[in-house]
Amino acid sequence: MMSCKVRYLIFFQYFGSKYSGVMRSPAHQAVLGVQNYLEDAVRKLNPVNEVSVYVSSRTDSGVHALCNTAHVDIQRKENKPPFSEQILTEALNYHLKPEPISIMKSSIVPPLFHARFNAKSRTYIYRLVTGLRNSSQLPVFEKDLGWLVQEDQLNVEAMQEAARLFLGTHNFSTFRALNSETPYKSPVKTMLLADITPGYSYFAQHHLNRNMQYWDLTFKSNSFLYKQVRRMTGALVAVGQGRLTLPRLQELLEVQDSLAFPRNMSAPPQGLFLKEVEYDDSELLPRPLDPDIEA
Repeated sequence: MMSCKVRYLIFFQYFGSKYSGVMRSPAHQAVLGVQNYLEDAVRKLNPVNEVSVYVSSRTDSGVHALCNTAHVDIQRKENKPPFSEQILTEALNYHLKPEPISIMKSSIVPPLFHARFNAKSRTYIYRLVTGLRNSSQLPVFEKDLGWLVQEDQLNVEAMQEAARLFLGTHNFSTFRALNSETPYKSPVKTMLLADITPGYSYFAQHHLNRNMQYWDLTFKSNSFLYKQVRRMTGALVAVGQGRLTLPRLQELLEVQDSLAFPRNMSAPPQGLFLKEVEYDDSELLPRPLDPDIEA
């Protein structure tokens, strides 16, 4: 008797500097995507079905994730019960051990659940570092985990005021980079949160340079456009440096033209973290284990 196919939602995190991004890359490439490693780990569990991991939220090379999500179907060989959520989490982490990728938890979800389309919102954090002259002064443990802005002081109040311009529903065409998906994705998004707050680094507390300061820029929306967060961050930093005025930022938002965004103003990838992907709680309620599920 063939085992039933079970759909799992996996919550995972990764250090993005090593990968081409989260999405799958051709196997012949020297640098692969996080999805390549996730799918390889699932294949090592010997399912009978073809393995495809469907990632909820795209991140580019150099971008990290505190928590991304994906769904995957697993059907085991006959007479083998489905994996429990805990067993699947432990098994995938065993096969991912060489990589800076970790499965935080797994949830059994309905057969038609989709990690991307069922998501209610995504939250990103961008980490800024100020108070240092160059990157060699950063704590070695913070390498590639923030954008060093070579300003002793940013006008944070102006940045907070500028961030409020992004709140609500807007056409964000100016704040997306063009790619092959541009014609098929609506530029209208609803920004639920855009804020800047003091950040924290354990290692900074033990650093000789007491002028070092971290700032967290947090953005929450139902979904984001390609490189939208990096463009918004770059614009807010330019406001904080006095290189971009609030009226000019408002004009950029209203012109709705990707090519109008100033060159070299986009923030680099290494300070960006996908913090969270949210779903309706009712879709992730604990499901009673079938007596035949392997626990």
